Amino acid sequence: MRASRGDVRPRAVPPLLAALVGAAMAAAVSACSAAAPEPSAAATAAPPGLAAERFPKPERPVAGIVSDQWSSEDGRERAGEAAKVMELLGVRPGMAVADIGAGAGYYVGRLSRRVGSTGRVFGQDVERKYLEGLRRRVARERLGNVELVLGEPHDPRLPPRSVDLALLVHMYHEIAQPFGLLHNLAPAMRPGGRVAILDVDGPIQGHGTPRALLVCELAAVGYRQTDWHWIEGRSVYLAVFEPPAEPPEPERIAPCGGKR
Repeated sequence: MRASRGDVRPRAVPPLLAALVGAAMAAAVSACSAAAPEPSAAATAAPPGLAAERFPKPERPVAGIVSDQWSSEDGRERAGEAAKVMELLGVRPGMAVADIGAGAGYYVGRLSRRVGSTGRVFGQDVERKYLEGLRRRVARERLGNVELVLGEPHDPRLPPRSVDLALLVHMYHEIAQPFGLLHNLAPAMRPGGRVAILDVDGPIQGHGTPRALLVCELAAVGYRQTDWHWIEGRSVYLAVFEPPAEPPEPERIAPCGGKR
C-alpha cells in the first residue's frame, strides 16, 4: 500500500551529492552564458565628439520618434527589404556595419548573420528603452558579433575608424541634430567607408526626407553622394555617401531650410 503525500518525508541529500549537483548547475549556467554573450551597452565605446551647442539646428521640421520599428517585420521580410538593401550595398562577411537608429533590431540580426563571425555590427540608438529590447533580442538570437551603443542626438558615439558601412533606415527625418550627428559620425568611418540612408522621398511631417533636403544637409557637412537607388518605385530611396576625411568646422555649416 502506497503512503499518502502526508506520510512522505523528504530524504536528506548527502553533502557530496549536493555539491556535485550544485557544480553541475553552475557549469550549465556558465555554458549558456558563454553561448549567448551579452552585448556591451557601449556607452563608453567612444569618447564624446564635438558638443551639440556648436552645431546649427536644422531649419526644417523634425519628425518625432513614435516607434522602435518602421513597420511589421513580416511585411518587410515579404517585400525582401533587408536582402535588397544589403545586396545593393555589397554587405559581405568580415565587414563592420553600424545600424544607426537600430530600434527593435530588424536589420541588426540580418546584418549580423550576413557579416558572419569575422564581422561586427553596432546596434546604435538614442533611446535606452529600445536598446534594452534589442539587448534581449541579441541574447535570444545569440548574435555574438553585435555590440550595442547608446548614442546622443548629435553624436553616434561610435569608436574611431571602426565602421565600413553606416546604415540609417527610415530614421533620418527623426534626427534632431543632423549636422552634429553627421560631423561626429565621420571620424568613426574607416577609409573607403560609406554612409547609406534609406528613406521615403516625401515630407518630413509624413516621416520622409525630400531628396533635395537630404543631399543638401549631407553636402553641408562635407559628404559626397556616390550612388542612388530607388527601392520601391520612386517613393523609397537608398542614398549612398562618402564621408569627409575632415568635416568642416561647425560654424561653417549652413542649414538647408529652403530644400524641403
